[in-house]
Amino acid sequence: MKKILWSTLLVCFLMVTIFAVQINKQVSAEVETVHIPLIEQHQPALLYGLPIDNKIVIEEKIKKNELLGDILFQYNVPAKLVHQMASLPRNIFDVRKIAPNKKYTLICDQDSVMRATALVYEPNAIDYVIMKFGDTLTVDVCQREISIVEKGVSGTIRSSLSQTIEEMGITHELTNKFVDIFAWVVDFQRLHVGDEFKILFEEIQVEGQTVGIEKINGIYFKHVGSEYYAYPFDQGEGLDYFDEEGKSLRKALLKYPIEFTRISSRYNLKRFHPVQKRFKAHLGTDFAAPTGTPIRSVGDGLIEEAQYKSNNGNYVKIRHNGTYTTQYLHMSRIAQGVRAGTRVKQGQVIGYVGSTGLATGPHLCYRFWRNGVQVDALRVELPPSQPIKQDKLAEFNIVVNTLKAKLDQIESPDQLVVTTASVF
Repeated sequence: MKKILWSTLLVCFLMVTIFAVQINKQVSAEVETVHIPLIEQHQPALLYGLPIDNKIVIEEKIKKNELLGDILFQYNVPAKLVHQMASLPRNIFDVRKIAPNKKYTLICDQDSVMRATALVYEPNAIDYVIMKFGDTLTVDVCQREISIVEKGVSGTIRSSLSQTIEEMGITHELTNKFVDIFAWVVDFQRLHVGDEFKILFEEIQVEGQTVGIEKINGIYFKHVGSEYYAYPFDQGEGLDYFDEEGKSLRKALLKYPIEFTRISSRYNLKRFHPVQKRFKAHLGTDFAAPTGTPIRSVGDGLIEEAQYKSNNGNYVKIRHNGTYTTQYLHMSRIAQGVRAGTRVKQGQVIGYVGSTGLATGPHLCYRFWRNGVQVDALRVELPPSQPIKQDKLAEFNIVVNTLKAKLDQIESPDQLVVTTASVF
């Protein structure tokens, strides 16, 4: 009897256990199929890495004669922070270099006084400075990511080099670099319709937009049946351009004191003066250009004069060495820091085109002395820079062969090809 009882109890225990396991599986299955919805997390909106939720964003450009301090006071930035900004080291931020038409962005609190909490100033397409106004001033100097894209372009001259290149959608900066390389070889004021060119160059891009030309990597130019090549090479003294035989294309001085433009009046010993209404020798070369166009020194040198005179207007005179001296007349203004006794570098901006003095309109009168005698700046013969050194010739030839192969790939006229790209 006891055995039957124990057997019955054991069977009941097993049945209860099995039932419990089944219930547990069913519950587990039901639990596994339950989906708990996730709460979406709000991603804060950012501009220049700064949160702008519940903020007012104001985008403007600096107006002529407008000061950054005046803008910040208008948006209730404390005077002590504006003073800290004005006292920043120049290598971080120079408040005096704020320029008209440059973009700035203000981020402001949404309250009754419209207080700016940050300012972003963009001096160019690559650099920008973030200033955050808290208890103290915080400054971040930033740069956008840039891409260097190598391109090849070919064209046929229809009217002028600059117009042909612009019609292909390429910045005029490429024209100026092209002209500077070949300026002492080809007279770009006398190009012929049908002249052909191929240019291999590096373009600087930011967010897919072209912002400048890094450098030219090679040029083929066919002018009046003659063929010219230009190849860049650095033999330890900086990048220079050479023909296929290793002869330098650069002279001691730049040929043009402003970016390539129209020559309105050449050196002429019997020119009729438009203001004085009489025949008078014109011992300079006039370059027509809009007021404010930068004027550059054609070479390294010492400034002898930088002042105003009634006929010359604002002008600068530079002695480059014991042989050559140049002068730049009728400036709207002389560049900051340019004064007698200071040294300038080739290509440095020394002033801006204007019509001061005896002038009928905005232009630059450029004068050139050789051994104390005024000569025609566009016809003077200057010594070339150093050719490729013998111990660098083999290395140079490798560069020439590589770049010439790339130039040969640009076949048809008016063609634009992307060859390589890299990101920095």
